[in-house]
Amino acid sequence: MATLIVKKVLNNNVVIAVHDSYDEVVLIGKGIGFNRTKGEALQNDIAEKMFVLKGEKEQEQYKKLLPHLNDETLSVIISAIELIRERTNSFLNEHIHIALTDHILFAINRLMRGLEIRNPFLIETRALYPFEYEIAREVVDMINIEADVKLPEGEIGFIALHIHSAMTNKDLSEVNQHSQLIAKLTQMIEEQLEVELKKDSVDYMRLVRHLRYTIERVLKGEQVEEPDKIAKLLKEEYPLCYNLSWKLIKVMQQTLWKPVYDAEAVYLTMHLQRIQTKIK
Repeated sequence: MATLIVKKVLNNNVVIAVHDSYDEVVLIGKGIGFNRTKGEALQNDIAEKMFVLKGEKEQEQYKKLLPHLNDETLSVIISAIELIRERTNSFLNEHIHIALTDHILFAINRLMRGLEIRNPFLIETRALYPFEYEIAREVVDMINIEADVKLPEGEIGFIALHIHSAMTNKDLSEVNQHSQLIAKLTQMIEEQLEVELKKDSVDYMRLVRHLRYTIERVLKGEQVEEPDKIAKLLKEEYPLCYNLSWKLIKVMQQTLWKPVYDAEAVYLTMHLQRIQTKIK
């Protein structure tokens, strides 16, 4: 069993300790620093109830954030990450401690100054990541109660993206890029088909998720089976939707810098045709 020796108490909730496998680690947990002294041994089982930042880069970034946080706010953020860990029941990239702490800190500060950041991709985020969105809703509700604030609904979307980023080990910038790409593609569909998609409709949800899984297949280089006869039929019967699907694919290729297999055009055409038929 590993030993943890207190090196420095940063505040009531954060301790720097020496770990016999990882050298220096940052231990984050409610009340972990309270009444601790340098050189004190910590029981290893207590560490399982808290978060351990092992990466040197993450440690330094986290330490820079701490002076901007009071114990109460930090305690709320720790509770938020603990809730995310419980609900996802999965490995979370340790960078979530820095990214989410930074985000929540400045979200609360903006709110106190009467500033609100609008979330233009809220509906897309809810459609793309329903699981993460519901967890984020719980997190925002908890922060509002514990910190006595009223974070706007847009924050649910922002926090959902942080959760998805930590669960999938993707950079937040990459997750944001995909959300923006999907928003751009749906806008192209509306313009080309001359329709206005109801953002809360089942059809819109299906379309957005179809685009998400298409992007994920493209990034992984996965190929779907191409039904040749259907492709020929769709091209002849639904030229508008077929041509539009190729326009969308070209935008995907330019944005993702990856080839998109022809079969994707078939499935996308079928999806577009279903939307056009329902709206007509």
